[in-house]
Amino acid sequence: MIDDLGIDMAMNDWIIGALLGHRFINRCMAVAAAVVVLGMLAALPGFAQRGSGGAGGGDCRDLVLHNGRISTLDQRDTLATSVVIRDGQFAAVGTGREIPAHNNCAPLIDLRGHRVVPGLIDNHSHIVSLGLRPGYDARLETAFSIAEIQQALRGRARDVPAGGFITAIGGWHTNQIAERRLPTRAELDTAVSSRPVMVALAFAGPASVNSPGRAWMEQKGVSVSADGAIAANGPTIAAFDALRAEQTLDDQKRSTREAFRYAASLGLTTHHDKGGGWPPRVDGAQGIAQLGTGGSNELHPFTGYDALLALYREGALTAGRVRIFFSSRDSTPDLVFLRQRINNQFTDFGDDVLRVSGIGEWATAWNFNAPPPPANLEPALRLLAEKGWTYTQHIGGVADVAAITPILERINQDIPLAPLRWNIEHVPGITLDLLHRLKAIGVGTGVGGNRYLSGTSDPRGAPFRMIVESGIHTGYGNDGANISPLNPWLHFYYLITGRNSAGEVIEPDQQLTRAQALRMWGSQNAWFTRDEGRLGSIEVGKLADLAVLSADVLDASAVPDEAIKRVTSILTIVGGRIVHDSRVLSAGVSPPR
Repeated sequence: MIDDLGIDMAMNDWIIGALLGHRFINRCMAVAAAVVVLGMLAALPGFAQRGSGGAGGGDCRDLVLHNGRISTLDQRDTLATSVVIRDGQFAAVGTGREIPAHNNCAPLIDLRGHRVVPGLIDNHSHIVSLGLRPGYDARLETAFSIAEIQQALRGRARDVPAGGFITAIGGWHTNQIAERRLPTRAELDTAVSSRPVMVALAFAGPASVNSPGRAWMEQKGVSVSADGAIAANGPTIAAFDALRAEQTLDDQKRSTREAFRYAASLGLTTHHDKGGGWPPRVDGAQGIAQLGTGGSNELHPFTGYDALLALYREGALTAGRVRIFFSSRDSTPDLVFLRQRINNQFTDFGDDVLRVSGIGEWATAWNFNAPPPPANLEPALRLLAEKGWTYTQHIGGVADVAAITPILERINQDIPLAPLRWNIEHVPGITLDLLHRLKAIGVGTGVGGNRYLSGTSDPRGAPFRMIVESGIHTGYGNDGANISPLNPWLHFYYLITGRNSAGEVIEPDQQLTRAQALRMWGSQNAWFTRDEGRLGSIEVGKLADLAVLSADVLDASAVPDEAIKRVTSILTIVGGRIVHDSRVLSAGVSPPR
């Protein structure tokens, strides 16, 4: 009977378990019960619906979720209770208590009152670079003590084959650790002694290794102290390079899949990837000759996307969407590299899974907090505007904003920037006057979390509340996986408390409400890549990306501020497909691989 209905057997067990309290009973009796219940449902008051095809307006391709608290993030901030997903899109969004009408064979998931949000969008990510980190990555973003670091590494070791090197590179900081230091070799040995381990901070360390890791590094000529410490910069970069030399394309593909699965486990489903750090060495008309030593975030501008593209071609890039922004630190007066890039690449080329979206976070080699801009910046930006490219500019401080704003205003006099969705990113210390000038020419801001791990009250990060209240288009970018965590809930905590990873208030007057903070990851971020008609909210016709949260982050009485740091997704769906399942709502269903 089940096979005749065309339902995957494991999926059917899941749905039956949801309907009948997670107890597996006779399949025929369960299906009969479901048919009786669903057959009694007819028209749905309060339901927006699209399409038909089978009894009750749906068909066996439907996936139905009901009995939830669904933050749609639509224009009216509708709180829904149910959704129907069909062909990878939201086909119906319901606000009543009834179960949506659909064909009897469609899967049905009881959300049990959990908060549901649209799949989160990060407008400044470095997930491609994360996927290229050597070794078997262990995210330490929510480890807040040496003991929790040990626990995370111990858990990671269970999935790592013998001889595999466990690494935790970037996205965390000793500021978040109660002991305010790296673990020692002895402490890492206590966690994992059967496999080499290295934990490292930011772009270039410092780092620490366990005993097998120390032995491995010393064989490669890397200097390691007796207690397992590797000094920052040269020694840590040498350790990175030694690990990279052992890495294969298959290793990079595995690590990339794991990076996207990690993001999906937190409800993060779309990444605006801003490339990686690479100091280009230009050889005349040949453009880039080779990379320099950019540390852990280094991403070759050409071959650095090989693993991502291989997964895409294989149909294995399923746990998240990517919008690529090519970083272009072109230092040549004639813009040799930038011209090669844009003359040999179609802007906005790709599909809903993987698409080229622009240039950023640099067009030219402009150092942080270093006005005036280089002489080739205005010609570079004018070239991008003429070609119709979207652009994002890294900003190190208010002096940078003051320097680039007149350039943008001059270009806008000849080529309107508003249709191009240009924005400046991070914007620490921006003034209200500069915000109004940028808003007037249609340029947005992407506020960021690059101060969360190591920021202090001086310098502060972006003035979140002032930016939002100015009315300029703004969204949030984690700058995650290296300089900051990829975990969006740590940034959510930062936005609403103003506290950094050490618990210090560094944004005392700029906190946002929880509802404001959540919207920063929805349609606000979809705008930057012209995806607002497809992503960022739960509405009929949009792509079916959503996350069912482990705790209701919008309810401060149920989830105090500090508890936000532990929030995860218990069920994540991308394009109607389950890509992460913690089994809280279901039984016996493995996430797709």
